[in-house]
Amino acid sequence: MRTVAVLSLKGGVGKTSLVLGLAGAALTRNIRTLVVDLDPQGNCTATLDPGATKFTLADVLADPRRSVVKDAIAPSVWGPGLDVLVGGEQTETQNRPDPDRSGLRRLGRALSHLDAITDDPPYRLVLLDCPPSLGQLTRSALVAADRALLVTEPTIYAVAGVQRAFEAVQAERKHNRELQPLGVVVNRVRVRSSEHQYRINELREIFGPLVLSTVLPDRSAVQQAQGAGAPIQRWATPGAREVSVALDVLLARMLRTSQPRRGTLTDQPQT
Repeated sequence: MRTVAVLSLKGGVGKTSLVLGLAGAALTRNIRTLVVDLDPQGNCTATLDPGATKFTLADVLADPRRSVVKDAIAPSVWGPGLDVLVGGEQTETQNRPDPDRSGLRRLGRALSHLDAITDDPPYRLVLLDCPPSLGQLTRSALVAADRALLVTEPTIYAVAGVQRAFEAVQAERKHNRELQPLGVVVNRVRVRSSEHQYRINELREIFGPLVLSTVLPDRSAVQQAQGAGAPIQRWATPGAREVSVALDVLLARMLRTSQPRRGTLTDQPQT
């Protein structure tokens, strides 16, 4: 099972859109997936529209027993094989600014029950949609994950946000030696924008090979599909197909088992 924390420490860069896109790509390929909605805005939960649950992620983080985890998960209306660990505004109650190590380990303890509570086939992918802040929720995700995917837009403030996210992953890796970077994915790229190309080059100067060659183009189809509560893979426009191809490449990378690449988190980014 691959557990991926998707994060940025700047809001509005399309982090949740990326989680939803990857979930749709996994669904298309019959890869059983769990989306864990750690963002108190609850946008993943709202879009994936799972049924009512007895508990939510807030309950799980307070009491990560197997029975609580089981009753906080529901299937998405997108189709069989895609489930949601339901989040929402109440998750903010578990977002302490300075948590102890015991609190940070609760999400990992909860996810360790997944094989026991899941019918065949087991989950192959767990996507952790993190909030754009470095409190207990994001740090818990980094403790529980084995991979981290950093999301940014090609803008000056988003570049600064991904630098802070990189530092957060590096710091948490001291406590979670399994954590490795998948890399930095640049979202909402306009290929004819000189500003976007400048910022992408800036990212590559800072992070080197950690900046993924696969970028996600800025297409209105993403917002249209989300507004309709549908996977981008089912949106029949050229822009949707272009985004879907990029998501397929990212999904394949996420599921691939490989040695850490050059430019791992033991390396400092250049400044």
